[in-house]
Amino acid sequence: MTLLVSALAAVVCTIIWYKNAPQDEMKVSILCWMFWGASLMWLVDAIFEYAELGAEYFNPAPADMLNDAFLGLAVVVFALIIWLIILFIKDPKGVIKKVLTKKNC
Repeated sequence: MTLLVSALAAVVCTIIWYKNAPQDEMKVSILCWMFWGASLMWLVDAIFEYAELGAEYFNPAPADMLNDAFLGLAVVVFALIIWLIILFIKDPKGVIKKVLTKKNC
């Protein structure tokens, strides 16, 4: 489930990035790299787990599937939080700078 969740997030993010490819104003490419990196990590994990468990790998217990789904969602949320922090630091549209330099009368 972790591989499925992160790969789905990577595909959706890549489609969004490709749609706006010439200008990467919102730094979506960084998010794509994080999701594809997580997908690669989970793929390697799945290969080694399959090598260890064999055919049992394809028959996980429901509790294991639920735990893996929560872990996959946690990875996606954590990547989104990191992306937001990067976005706020870079401030491509200057919104945060305007808010911080706005003088209250």
